[in-house]
Amino acid sequence: MSTLLLNRLDACDGAVLAQTVAGKVLPSDVVTHIVARTDGIPLFVEELTRSVLESGLLRDECDHYALDRPIPSFAIPPSLHASLLARLDRVGPTAKEIAQIGAAIGRDFSYELLAAVAQRSEKELQDALRRLVEVGLVFQRGMPPDTTFLFKHALVQDAAYSTLLRRPRQSLHARIARALETHFSDLMQNQPEIFAQHYTAAGLVEKSVVFWSKAGHRSAARSAMAEAATQFQKALDQLMLLPDTPQRQRQELEFCSALGAVLFAVKGCAGLETGRAYARARELWEQLGSPSEFLHVPYGQARYHAHRGEFDLAQRLDENLLRLSSQRDDFTGLVLGHYSFGRNLMLAGRFASSLTHLEDVLALYDPISHSSIIHQVGEAPDVNSQALLGIVLFCLGYPDRALARSSAAIAEAGVLAHPPSLASSLSNGALVLWLLGKDADLDQQADQLVAIAAEQGFPYWLARGTIYRGWVKVKNGDVTEGVSLLRSGSIAYGATGADPGIDNIALLATACEIAGQVKEAEALLDDLG
Repeated sequence: MSTLLLNRLDACDGAVLAQTVAGKVLPSDVVTHIVARTDGIPLFVEELTRSVLESGLLRDECDHYALDRPIPSFAIPPSLHASLLARLDRVGPTAKEIAQIGAAIGRDFSYELLAAVAQRSEKELQDALRRLVEVGLVFQRGMPPDTTFLFKHALVQDAAYSTLLRRPRQSLHARIARALETHFSDLMQNQPEIFAQHYTAAGLVEKSVVFWSKAGHRSAARSAMAEAATQFQKALDQLMLLPDTPQRQRQELEFCSALGAVLFAVKGCAGLETGRAYARARELWEQLGSPSEFLHVPYGQARYHAHRGEFDLAQRLDENLLRLSSQRDDFTGLVLGHYSFGRNLMLAGRFASSLTHLEDVLALYDPISHSSIIHQVGEAPDVNSQALLGIVLFCLGYPDRALARSSAAIAEAGVLAHPPSLASSLSNGALVLWLLGKDADLDQQADQLVAIAAEQGFPYWLARGTIYRGWVKVKNGDVTEGVSLLRSGSIAYGATGADPGIDNIALLATACEIAGQVKEAEALLDDLG
């Protein structure tokens, strides 16, 4: 996709564009009015010229237009929006109504859906559409009934939509949603966000909550995490319009926990928004008696606090999760508890204890019975336990086993086709490669990590990949560029709310020392204690 920058036109170019749109010579007074009113904005010049042509003020003289009397000031709309409104008014009431319905459907709309919503005969509908196409407000593709229409630009759609009053607008969106359910039922599974948007605009809150929830879960299942976060938040916003009941609280718990899981990827494990989502989920979870199907809530809280460097709090949460899961004989909770405890102990430098918990995850995890965990927490505990074991085994003095575990985790994550788990495995694997001094392999793995993180919008893992990229450049002799990447990566990493991390500081300090920035290297090492 490319972007074309359209600069403002000077008076001469504005006059040329107006004459071009008209297709024949315009009276000089008309051109002067158009140029003066449009302030050199190309789109406004085009739309205002069309508006004047449709106004009936000009007389067509075959090769030019004539003006019998001075053009009145009110005949030139004061803004682009006003110009579009004037053009919509002149197409006639039926065509304007059809434009309003199309605008409520979206930027583009099909004849089939329009016919199902509009309470008009086929002749009235086709005449209205023909009129809209003739005046250039919409484009047509195909022939009825397999026809689709597209507003010339979003401003036309906005202008048509703005003429709808609140209650008729709500009623129209309700009709669109019902028509979609009747004639396009397959979209309920494939594009639930369309139904959610129309039910929200219709003021039908309960229906909108159902479909925003469907949309969020579908997006999360496709690893479209940014979309999922937006959709779960919209589900929450709509849910808050309903009376506060235990049923609503349970739905809110579901949405908050789901939102927290996708925010791990979108905002980072230590992001403040992530923490707020899990804090609210924890509050609701306790109010509702700590239901077992939401044991991923305390897990999510522990993960958040651990990445912020709050290890004591994270480990207390882990202990409580393991104790509760053991009391209930809940294997899902045990998997999550051991995984969280193993990761947090590793971050705290307690590698032997970490090893035990991470191996317990692999012993307990069943791909079939625990398949829902990946969507509940936003990562695969078995794959990521293997990746973490790579780090732990290196720190315990087993470099060959560490590399084998790390490589196996990345391979399994690739088969799983779950971008957050792959990004996490690549990040943890990159740390192992750095510890082993395998700079050539690290270079390749850092590139993979940056590519997937940039594509998916994962700020935490993008920062990690940038840091490793910087280190490889320093080692390869490109010290200036490498230190710059290390700095920018470290800043981006800190912006996610994550604890700076000993490895990040050590990398930057060593790079500064190589670059001859001794004082800065010493200051960074002092921070390590």
